[in-house]
Amino acid sequence: MLKKMFLSIVVLFCFLSTSIAADLSPVKLPPPDMKGGKPLMQCLKDRKTDRSFSTKKLPVDVLSNLLWAASGVNRADSGKRTAPSAVNWQEVDVYVAMEEGLYIYNAKAHILEPVLKSDLRKNTTQLLQPSRSSVAGAPLQLIYVADYEKMSFLVNDEDKKLYSSADTGFISQNVYLYCASEGLATGVRGMVNKEALSKDMKLRDKQKIILVQAVGYPAD
Repeated sequence: MLKKMFLSIVVLFCFLSTSIAADLSPVKLPPPDMKGGKPLMQCLKDRKTDRSFSTKKLPVDVLSNLLWAASGVNRADSGKRTAPSAVNWQEVDVYVAMEEGLYIYNAKAHILEPVLKSDLRKNTTQLLQPSRSSVAGAPLQLIYVADYEKMSFLVNDEDKKLYSSADTGFISQNVYLYCASEGLATGVRGMVNKEALSKDMKLRDKQKIILVQAVGYPAD
């Protein structure tokens, strides 16, 4: 009897998890604009961390350009990205938390795939100082998650953490530079309740949250 009850609970949990994702539609992103933006040296000059954000949403074309700049495919023949990764593992996934729900960026297809129909943006800001409360209202929270199962060459978790952290840094800097080019506000942070957020995101044990980066328009 207990075994049947347990199996019923597992089936119900799987059904509910699937339903949550099924209620959220994929976001088709337009092709990125490769010809726009400021000169690189100007972007480096303007690059900075912001702590104040408007709640205004980003248009889909801006979202498309942002995600491609972050970690999009820039060499279709090899599938390599705008950001480097050790041994070309491409182990860092970019999760996108918005008001509509949680998505994961599929760089090969250049679309946002649904994960959860739940607004997890505030779940990334539990450890924020009160003076930085507007960060919680940013329309976008990029959550960088390393998948250790993709790092086949290394068995040492310390080395995996080192390389995935470096690779996350490359992606987040791409976001900084794109934001500097487009007049957007952004700020990366490591002070996140990673254990709680991992549970909220339903991550596997081998998936590790590295950093979170808020993106939006500057506060008025």
